[in-house]
Amino acid sequence: MRFGLELAPQRRVYGAFFIYSFCMGSLFPRLPDLQRTLGVAEGALGLALIGTACGTLISLTFAGPLLERIGYRRAILILIPLLSLFYGVAVLATSPVALFLLLLPVGLTIGMIEIIINLEADRTEHKIGRRIMNRSHGFWSLGFFTSGLVGAGLAQAGVDYRLHLWLIVPVAVIGTLLLLGRFDPAPHRATTATDVPRFARPTLAIGILVVVTLSAMILEGAGADWSAIYMRKEFTVSPFTSGFAVAIGALTQAVTRMVADNFVERYSPVDVARVLLSILGLGALIVFFSPDPWLSLVGFGLMGIGTSAIFPLAMSAAAQRTDRHSAVNVAALAQTSFSVFLFGPPLLGFIAEHFGIRWSFGIGLPLVVLSLLTASALGRRPIPHAVE
Repeated sequence: MRFGLELAPQRRVYGAFFIYSFCMGSLFPRLPDLQRTLGVAEGALGLALIGTACGTLISLTFAGPLLERIGYRRAILILIPLLSLFYGVAVLATSPVALFLLLLPVGLTIGMIEIIINLEADRTEHKIGRRIMNRSHGFWSLGFFTSGLVGAGLAQAGVDYRLHLWLIVPVAVIGTLLLLGRFDPAPHRATTATDVPRFARPTLAIGILVVVTLSAMILEGAGADWSAIYMRKEFTVSPFTSGFAVAIGALTQAVTRMVADNFVERYSPVDVARVLLSILGLGALIVFFSPDPWLSLVGFGLMGIGTSAIFPLAMSAAAQRTDRHSAVNVAALAQTSFSVFLFGPPLLGFIAEHFGIRWSFGIGLPLVVLSLLTASALGRRPIPHAVE
């Protein structure tokens, strides 16, 4: 017997992205509290957070065949509640080394969920004949915003961060059963690909696309990892305001992702990317120089807009290249850019510790310039109209 809401296939995909990111995003607004408990500087905290990145990269590389054997339905119903459970265990850590080790299973779980939900979004697109990938990631951002808002509110109410993370566990179980209890994976897409290597070598053209995504990847991760700590250290604001810095970027990112396809169709990928990168640069500039916490929140909101669609545009450009099979180009871009996204922001902790927390965002400014200089690699051909 199956429990849960009767939802259209694409809405079930949206629900999966939402509940997954809600669980994933619960830690970030409470990082200032965790840092205070551990009694460590940003460098040590950043190294500990790399545990998630290591686990995720291992999982993304090797977990695909295992998930095929287990079955996507069984796996997703277990993995999302398990993710919240692993986070609850991780925040019990009493040292950076313990936190690193306890975040490894968090990362392994995240990688497997990423494989399932992104493949499901792609296969559902093929099944229903409408593009839903950007909107799916918009719901991911919406879930991250919701968890940031909840975390900010609980921090303001004085709820201990360990209790907060454990309270997410039953929420994850109930949310997963409601949204995914009737989940049946979409059929595999027919493909002409034969062998996509486990590690796809990036060509020069793919390397340029990586540069295009570099600033968005680094600054999106920096916003998640360091914005709450930035607000606490620079302005000594309330716990709610610190947590809200995480949420505001996710909210503006979600809204932009919901409408980005319309602008790409009307104009072109390179024009949209240049506008978004300019907004991203302005947001990072505001955060870097801001004398006021509310102006900083505006900066984080602009950064959310700016990071919203750069990576999807680069993925489309990689898929359209004809120098080798599109699946290989997409894999090469995804592996390289996602590695930057996973490992770059935690390592910014060393910059924050030695040069000040503002430099965690200031380091992104020259990267924005590089991305703008290489944005023409995205091409000017609009994506055909196929939006839900």
